[in-house]
Amino acid sequence: MSWYCYILRCADGTLYTGISSDVERRLAAHNLGSASKYTRSRLPAQLIHVEPFADRSGASQREAQIKRLRRKAKLDLVSRLRSRAGK
Repeated sequence: MSWYCYILRCADGTLYTGISSDVERRLAAHNLGSASKYTRSRLPAQLIHVEPFADRSGASQREAQIKRLRRKAKLDLVSRLRSRAGK
């Protein structure tokens, strides 16, 4: 089973980082207000970044790395990876 680390942009502009084995299902849960307390009051949430991993451990480690970053560094990461994907 594949796991994913993802970043959401909430309606108030804040960023949320999480992991899931089914990102679309998890995004729907966030937008229904049933996935996390943080996003519940900041709906709707928009998926802005996803990274695949072979296992939950890898996704969790990446989540921890991203959560340690400041907001600007997270946005730079998303922008840089989007630019690279567009080439």
